[in-house]
Amino acid sequence: MSKIQFFSENIRFKLPHPIKTKRWILEVIRQEKSSLDSLNYIFCDDAFLLKINSHYLKHKTLTDIITFDYSANGVLSGEIYISIERVKENAVKFKQPFEQELHRVIIHGVLHLLGYQDKTPIHKRIMRKKEDAYLSLQS
Repeated sequence: MSKIQFFSENIRFKLPHPIKTKRWILEVIRQEKSSLDSLNYIFCDDAFLLKINSHYLKHKTLTDIITFDYSANGVLSGEIYISIERVKENAVKFKQPFEQELHRVIIHGVLHLLGYQDKTPIHKRIMRKKEDAYLSLQS
């Protein structure tokens, strides 16, 4: 299970149930008929993610997640940066428990690595349907 690691930058945050979360992520990847090399999650604050968004993507807006895809030859590898501040705010906005919103964002990044996009309304619907399906795997 060392293929998936969790870190934090500019924020004090410890993922609840990391081993269970790793197993869940690996199951999603398995169900998508893919394999994993390595995956690093970096939980951070808005300021840290805004710097990354501005520097690498040239966007000057807050976001909840940025995914860097290093996959090669069909084997997943990447870094997923998640703003805990955005996730908390979105949980309130969408009337969801924090942990469920966090899991949605966690799996959203994996779906991007798997090739799913969310730039068009159709792609957003497909992405949301996948997120919902995989969220239901959690017990």
